[in-house]
Amino acid sequence: MTKPISTTPTRIKLHTADSSLELSYADGSTATFSAEFLRVHSPSAEVRGHGRGQEVLQYGKKRVRIARIEKSGRYALQLFFDDEHSTGIYSWDYFKELWSQHDSYWQDYLETLRLAGKSRDPEEQVVKFVDL
Repeated sequence: MTKPISTTPTRIKLHTADSSLELSYADGSTATFSAEFLRVHSPSAEVRGHGRGQEVLQYGKKRVRIARIEKSGRYALQLFFDDEHSTGIYSWDYFKELWSQHDSYWQDYLETLRLAGKSRDPEEQVVKFVDL
């Protein structure tokens, strides 16, 4: 994976086939995000809460798609997901953070789901057995 050096992308492309978002930068690097990754890491208060420890675990988002994108000023994008979530404003700096920490954020998310007994798949219910 090539990490972007500059913050502001020169090209933004929504791939409708797999609903991934690709950001291209002047230095030739690209950052590609799945819709699910962006949805579960939304910078919105609905996901992050209003402070540390108030985060709301997002689950069942494996099939979520980005319905459309809009620029938000000169510093960010607003993403509209097909599950009607649209309140997160993704700044260029936040995209850079998401890309540079992508693998660790994803692993942390999967572990949090596992510990909570939740699934990425909206049609799957996880039953957790506890030793008695």
